[in-house]
Amino acid sequence: MDYLWTFLIGGGICVVGQLLMDGTKLTAPRILVLFVVLGAVLTGLGLYQPLVELAGSGATVPLPGFGYTLTKGTMEAASKEGLMGALTGGIKDTAAGVAAAVVFGYIVALIFSPKSIR
Repeated sequence: MDYLWTFLIGGGICVVGQLLMDGTKLTAPRILVLFVVLGAVLTGLGLYQPLVELAGSGATVPLPGFGYTLTKGTMEAASKEGLMGALTGGIKDTAAGVAAAVVFGYIVALIFSPKSIR
């Protein structure tokens, strides 16, 4: 049952993103920012954690999950370390994901020839 919820929630988030790209004039970068901010806001309101508990990586891997991790790390570090934790907590919790994106992006750029879209 866990796999089903993971698939449904993660797939639902992706479907919403695709519908936004196809049905609106929003660009992909704007949708990316919208999803990350939405994940952060829902986490701050305490509404994203139940979704994470239900769907696991179906809720943490898509873009709102980045906002969730960033906000959760900031809130936890701020409660323990105060202002300095608020400034560094989110960065500490998301560093591995950001580093992986940079490294894999670099490897893909070495293997393939990127082309400009005009």
